[in-house]
Formats: sequence, structure tokens, C-alpha cells
Amino acid sequence: MSASNRYNRQIILPEIGEEGQQKLSKSKVLVIGAGGLGAAILPYLAAAGVGEIGIVDDDNIEISNLHRQVIYKSSGVGKSKVEEAKLMISELNSEIKVSTFSQKLSGKNAISLFQNYDIIVDATDNISIKYLINDACMITSKPMVYGSIFRFQGQVSVFNYQNGPTYRCLYPDETNNALNCDDAGVIGISVGIIGMFQANEVLKMILGIGEVLSGKILVYNILNNEQQKYDFDKSDFQSLSRETFEEKYNKSEVEEISFQSILDEINNEKVLFLDVRNEDELPKMSLKNQIQIPLPHLENEIKKLDKNQTIYIFCQSGIRSKIAAELFHKHQFKNVKSVAGGALAMKQLLEEKKNSHEFTN
Repeated sequence: MSASNRYNRQIILPEIGEEGQQKLSKSKVLVIGAGGLGAAILPYLAAAGVGEIGIVDDDNIEISNLHRQVIYKSSGVGKSKVEEAKLMISELNSEIKVSTFSQKLSGKNAISLFQNYDIIVDATDNISIKYLINDACMITSKPMVYGSIFRFQGQVSVFNYQNGPTYRCLYPDETNNALNCDDAGVIGISVGIIGMFQANEVLKMILGIGEVLSGKILVYNILNNEQQKYDFDKSDFQSLSRETFEEKYNKSEVEEISFQSILDEINNEKVLFLDVRNEDELPKMSLKNQIQIPLPHLENEIKKLDKNQTIYIFCQSGIRSKIAAELFHKHQFKNVKSVAGGALAMKQLLEEKKNSHEFTN
């Protein structure tokens, strides 16, 4: 079946035509979430001929999903949402390229994912993830199509479109603890309607037609069919640096280790004990495989160390060693651990072992 036959009913629209269909076929859209909103968004984007669709979700299908996530079947319960969504799209429109990412969106993968797409669609029900999507869209200069459901009411907007207002302009308070669908309840038709509104915003942006909901939020109530549209302005929160993003979302979780668990390593020449205290600090430590680089000098000296070596960092009590470990992670060192309790705990353990004759030099 030719493309002209498949898309004939929309190509004959003067606002779309062959040129518009080409725009759709060359577009790339990433949908975060393959739940209720995603189940409405995905089929309409695929049916319209969006050339490449990415889907991010690490969940499997549960029986309780089926009343609103209507692209799935009972036979799919227990299977991966993204893989079942991909199967649905391939059966609906085999011309579409679909990439699946069965993983949680995080500060570690968001930017690399977003860079490969033109438009990012928020189909989540998690407030903290919405802030992450917004911030990653700011870093990558991508528009974010927002959708949200609370019981019988839904909201739709487009953020960061042509440097327009962001999610933070509308909702600056990150401590908002709105309930998700599991806690607040939801009827399937709500997510269906809002998801289709979101798909509509995506298509308008790709085609360059209509009025995009940038600087506006649409609020729709399914019980009385009332809808309102409110304007909002760009706030003083103008920009977000990559450095600030990394600090907020990619704080390394420094691995701490007790000195007792590595006591048999103190004579192992393959590992390094790094003292990041100042030279005049007590107690003095004199392990066979120990060197000292005070923390203020570490940035300049770190390149002299072996990235493949196991390094145990200690300071006086275990605080500066964590900071040092963060620095090592920043420089792509993998086998680095902070010694809990620092030199004070190490010295005490060595004395105890010596006094009990359990430790020999």
C-alpha cells in the first residue's frame, strides 16, 4: 500500500498536503511513559505517519492497567510495556521506526536520549520526573508536551517551545506532592482525551499549523465538558546550565567501606590507600601502599594516578574522603571507595589488633 493511500485523508487537507506529510515522516518524537497517556498518544502519532518514535518505560503490564491503557491485551499481562507498544505500532503502521528503552528516565540518560529527538512528550504521572523532563528539555532545547490527570480533570500544555515558558514557570514549587493515578484513582476515558490533546500538540508543531499551547494551559473536565485555557508568562527562571543539571540529578553515590573489611589489603601493592588530609594532621598513618595528596591539591595531581587501580581514600573522619571520591568519579575513575570513619577509626582498629596480637606487621 502506497503512502499516498495510507495518508490520503490527511494529505487532502490544504494545511497538510504532501509537504506536511513529508515533515511528519522526517520527524522524531520521544514519548516518556507507555501508560494511560502514552496508550492514547502513540497510536495517533504512528497512524499520522510520524517517522520515528521512541518509547521510554521500564514497567511491565499489569491487569489493573488494562482499563485505561487500551493498546494492551490481557495476553500481554506480565510483558514489557515498551515491547508490546512497539508491536502495536508495527501492526498499525509498519513504515514507522520504533525504538524502545526499557529503563527509568534519569539524569544519567535523559540528555543523551533527548538529543536524538525533535519533540519530547511527557506521558508520566510522576511529579519529580516531570521536572527532570523539563530540565533536560531546557538543556537540549527541545519542546516538552505536558499532560496531567487528576481524577476527572486533565491538563495540557507545551513547555520550552521556541524558548517559551517552561514547566517551572507554571509550577515553581518542586515540593508539590500531587497524587498519581494509583492513589487518586482515574477513569480510562480521562487519560484517553488528554493523551489525544497531547498528540494534537505534537502534530501541530511538526506541521507548523494552528496555535501551539505555549504559555497557555488547557484544563478539561470530563464530567461537565467544561474547558478553560489560562495564560502564563515566562518567569525569571530563564536558563539552566549543564553543570547545574549534573549537580542536581547526577550526584554520585560514593561507596563507603569499613577499614576492617579491607584490613588484609594494607600490604597489597595492587591497591592504593590515599590520604587526603593535610600533612600536619594526626594521627599519622604509615601503611605500606599509602600516599598522601591533600584534598586542595588533588585536582592537579589526579591525572598521575592509575584509573584502573583500586583506591581507598581516607581523611580524618570520613567527610573529605567522600568529596575526594566524587572528584575521582568526575574523572572517570571506577574502583574508588571512601573509608568510613577515616584515620581515627583506622588507627583505633590497628591498635586493637596489635594489642590483641591478631595483627602482625
